[in-house]
Amino acid sequence: MEELKRLVLNQETEEDQVVSLSLRPERLDDFVGQAELVKGLKVAITAAQKRGEPLEHTLFSGPPGLGKTSLAHIIANEMNARITVTSGPAISRSGDLMAILTNLEKGDVLFIDEIHRLPKTVEEFLYPAIEDFKIDFIIDKNTPYAKTINFPLKPFTLIGATTRSGLLTTPLHDRFGIFYHLEFYSHEALGQIISTSAEKLNVRIDKDACLAMAQRARGTPRIANRLLRRCRDWAQVNSNKDHIDLKVVDEAMLALRIDAQGLDELDRRLLKIIKTQYNGGPVGIEALAATLNEETDTIEDVIEPYLLKAGFLRRTSRGRELTSMAIDHLKSI
Repeated sequence: MEELKRLVLNQETEEDQVVSLSLRPERLDDFVGQAELVKGLKVAITAAQKRGEPLEHTLFSGPPGLGKTSLAHIIANEMNARITVTSGPAISRSGDLMAILTNLEKGDVLFIDEIHRLPKTVEEFLYPAIEDFKIDFIIDKNTPYAKTINFPLKPFTLIGATTRSGLLTTPLHDRFGIFYHLEFYSHEALGQIISTSAEKLNVRIDKDACLAMAQRARGTPRIANRLLRRCRDWAQVNSNKDHIDLKVVDEAMLALRIDAQGLDELDRRLLKIIKTQYNGGPVGIEALAATLNEETDTIEDVIEPYLLKAGFLRRTSRGRELTSMAIDHLKSI
């Protein structure tokens, strides 16, 4: 039974991934939170439809799990367009991008996740494609007969997503006509997302259990839905219940080692290292990554954003420092 509990709580199965996709909203009217963003997108989409044009190239930035990919699919649905999905690291050569671009039809959506990780040569190849809907390629390169061929593309919409907007080059950033930064969600918005997802999963959940889960979801819908699935599994396997109540949430969170503030083992370990080994800080990111045995990107993209937002950590010119709130929290656990 203990082994089953461990698998139920910690393993992200293929079925989980399929379920996660099924929980995504399909229309802007179904998207919870990010009110100003949704309002602005509705105007831009309606205007583009009235003109019979593709939506302007759009860039979404923000921490992981806030809905950037979901918004790309929603835009495709709203525009009745086909979407092609790829990522910056997956496009290593200009030829890879050329194969994608030449297969796009008029009005199609190309979604590039982690667009800041595009290689420089690929990024430069993308410029004329998104600005003039054409690509330039050289044949017979490095020979006396080399010449440049201009290949026209059908008008499309590029949607980029990035967790590190500061790493985007200015020429690429400036070629996007629409730009939005996604913020962390409120507990109320997360509670609404959990409630809607529970309905889709045919799971009954008490209101107080829903709120308790939302408070531990780190302001992130992806985490909220993951916690919902784990609590559902815990209720079925360990509690033999057909619904999720507050007791189920508390037991599942305890087993997952997620505290009342939504911090997990890695979060607390980072805070403890800064407190015990660096006297509360400041400490540079490289030193912190080496001590924690994690990549700096993991700390900056995954761990830090919520700790900064929740008030447990602050950045200074000399490095990361713990706040009094973090010190008090470490004393309580």
